[in-house]
Amino acid sequence: MRILALLGVTCASAIAVAQQGAPAGDAARGKTLFMQEGCYACHGTAGHGQPYGPKLAPNPLPFQVVMGQLRQPRAVMPRYAQQFVSDQDVADIYAYLASVPAGPKASDIPLLRD
Repeated sequence: MRILALLGVTCASAIAVAQQGAPAGDAARGKTLFMQEGCYACHGTAGHGQPYGPKLAPNPLPFQVVMGQLRQPRAVMPRYAQQFVSDQDVADIYAYLASVPAGPKASDIPLLRD
C-alpha cells in the first residue's frame, strides 16, 4: 500500500513539474483557440477525449510533448505548423487544458453508489 501511495505522489509531482515547465499561457484564450482550431472535434470540448482523439485533460502531458505532437504528429492527427498556430497559441491551449478540473469520483456521485 505504501508503494501505491508513493507512486501516486510521484506521478502528481511529475505532472506539476511538467506543467511548471510550460510557458505562461492564457487559459481563456486557449479555450477559444481549442474550439476555433477544431481540437474539440477529436478531443471533446474539455479535452476529455472522444472516439477520434485521446484524453488531453485534466493533467495534460508535458508541454514539450504536446508541442511535439502538434508540430510533428504521429498517427492521423493533422499537423499544426507554427505559421498557423503560434507557440504562444500552443501555450494558451496548454493553459486551458491544464485548467480543466478533474471530475468527481464515482463514489461521490449519489446515483452511482451501491
